[in-house]
Amino acid sequence: MAEDFHDFFAENSQWVDQNGQPAPQPTDQQQSTGTVPPPPAPPKSRKDMRRRRRRAKRSGLTKILLVVAALALVAVCIWTTISLVKSGKGLFSTQDTSSSVVNDYAGPGEGSVEFTVSEGESATEIAQKLVEADIVKTAGAFTQAVANAGAPNLYPGTFQLQTKMKASDVVTILSDNTKAGGYLQVKAGERVSDVIANAASLSGIAEADFKAVIDAGGDGILPAEANGKFEGWFEPGSYNVKGQTSAKDVLKTMVDKRVAKLDSLGVPTGAERERLLIIASIAEAEVNRAEYYGKVSRVILNRLDKGMTLGMDTTVAYGLGIKASQLTNAQLNDASNPYNTRLIKGLTPTPISNPGDNAIQAAMNPESGDWLFFVTTNLSTGETKFTTGSEADQKAQFEQYVQEYKTANPGAN
Repeated sequence: MAEDFHDFFAENSQWVDQNGQPAPQPTDQQQSTGTVPPPPAPPKSRKDMRRRRRRAKRSGLTKILLVVAALALVAVCIWTTISLVKSGKGLFSTQDTSSSVVNDYAGPGEGSVEFTVSEGESATEIAQKLVEADIVKTAGAFTQAVANAGAPNLYPGTFQLQTKMKASDVVTILSDNTKAGGYLQVKAGERVSDVIANAASLSGIAEADFKAVIDAGGDGILPAEANGKFEGWFEPGSYNVKGQTSAKDVLKTMVDKRVAKLDSLGVPTGAERERLLIIASIAEAEVNRAEYYGKVSRVILNRLDKGMTLGMDTTVAYGLGIKASQLTNAQLNDASNPYNTRLIKGLTPTPISNPGDNAIQAAMNPESGDWLFFVTTNLSTGETKFTTGSEADQKAQFEQYVQEYKTANPGAN
């Protein structure tokens, strides 16, 4: 009985250290070799024993709280991950989670509203105006749509829109210049007559008012070297003319921008500036590819140097107010037309259009060559061939290119 009790006690008893924590138990080897370490020192008193028990309880409670906190953290992480996956907004989601996308109208829109984009306005400024007009829901929706579309040009002008539109639909309209109204578009190579006709239509100002200012010589508008003539002195670009009431103000704005551009390009002032505008305007009218402007400018200079007439049909047509394709043989042989460079030597009295930057720069820096003639042999592609060599050789080449032109363009003059 005593042995059984001793065995039970040996199997079920456990040493504890002074902190109340389980002490290491003797190993089998320690027991077999008789090297069992002595048991922990007993508590000095019952008070010490109670202190040790309280300390052990606190230690156990701390461990339980740590385990509970860790489990709670894991649960929160799992719940968050599931929520993100369900909403499609996880770290690897391709959806845009910005509020600009969320806060967008579904479209297609309601009613009709006019919206004006002013020259030089940024996408951010346009976005704010769109929000104020309740065309888009948020500025962020619009700027994000602009970015998604590859940051296209947003053209100045007055557009027909609706309220409560989807931002991407608004971007599509504002980036289409054919839908812009109220803004006068002056194109490189346009004549003054075409510009003022468009300006009158868009502004509501009578075309007669524009003609009156032009016929009066543009006093207070044109620089002295223009000699009272507006042709060549309108800067290509966009102009907000809707609602304006003064033809003089519209014309002055275009001339002022032209002068500023010529200054920025380093074009000499005085008579040389007018001369370069004339050469540039002819080059712009004769070919439709900028790569040829420098060569045409050189042809003009070479023919002037040799005392030859320029022989440009575009100048003849300008003097008659028609297109070169409308010319008749009688008109080509009419010496009363001061712009008939087939018969009259020298440059034309004025430019024959409003040339663009490329043509102006080409007139300032013409290419080097002995070319005297050129022919646009293919009207579809704009391919133009230039003659070279002796004057006799160039005349022969010219006739060859004329035949190529007639073959490639049957029915053309």
